[in-house]
Amino acid sequence: MTNDGRTTDGARARRRAAVLAAAVGGCALVAASTAPATAHPAGHGHRLDYVALGDSYTSGPGIPTQVDADCARSDHDYPSLVAQREGASSFTDASCSGATTAQMWQAQGGNPPQLDAVSRDTDLVSVQIGGNDVGFGTIIGTCARLGVQDPTGNPCERAYEASGQDRLALAVRQTAPKIAEVLRAVHARAPHARVVVVGYPDLLPDDGVGCFPQVPFAQGDFAYLRDTEKRLDLMLRTVAARNRAEYVDTYGPTIGHDMCKAPADRWIEPLQPAAPAAPAHPNARGEEAMAQAVVDRLAGDHGHH
Repeated sequence: MTNDGRTTDGARARRRAAVLAAAVGGCALVAASTAPATAHPAGHGHRLDYVALGDSYTSGPGIPTQVDADCARSDHDYPSLVAQREGASSFTDASCSGATTAQMWQAQGGNPPQLDAVSRDTDLVSVQIGGNDVGFGTIIGTCARLGVQDPTGNPCERAYEASGQDRLALAVRQTAPKIAEVLRAVHARAPHARVVVVGYPDLLPDDGVGCFPQVPFAQGDFAYLRDTEKRLDLMLRTVAARNRAEYVDTYGPTIGHDMCKAPADRWIEPLQPAAPAAPAHPNARGEEAMAQAVVDRLAGDHGHH
């Protein structure tokens, strides 16, 4: 890394890693509008009070229009689209880039604890969290660094399994009780709310075939990272089922639109985005696809198709 005179090489490297991890790493985060947008009462004679909790995959960093710079939140993130389509009479988007399960209870910069948005009046809560607990940002930075050194091998998988057990599989397992705790807290604050856990979309080719250097992971690491993401989604599905929540699969509907695809076809941007979005994050079409998955799930009779 060259030194521009103002920052040390280390600081530059850290900034670069933060860009790689985009909003999955921590941003310094202030001031989410958690005041309910008292919109128009739903036209069907019922109110729908909707609260969205989540991380950067929810908030939509880089997607126009950014309405909260500190949380990198877009007014075209999937919760905003769901609120429109469902005719929500009040809608609070508490999602914030860099959030982990801890930010459900703790302020993130000026963004209050996300659970503060949930009340006895809340009818619908969507939750998309866990990627940062597992360490998406660090994983992407690490695997990109190692991939450049050994493009045909599987250096990232070897690094994470060097101790004799898969540290990423372990991180997913260790995140499960944290997700369960979040769901219990949501139910406690909003006893009558319908709660949906939103999984993560398909980031890498589902067939495991890589696209170095467009995505600078080693050839052998694509399948490993795909499996890690599937493991995370399966954990979210399982924890949702055990905690009176429904699961929204966003992986299935986004297969074929991962960050290796051509700009016209992809819904997840690679580490150097061509569309307005953060690296390794959904673009506007990705948020749209997740919104559609949520709306489809809500149309099912409380989870029974």
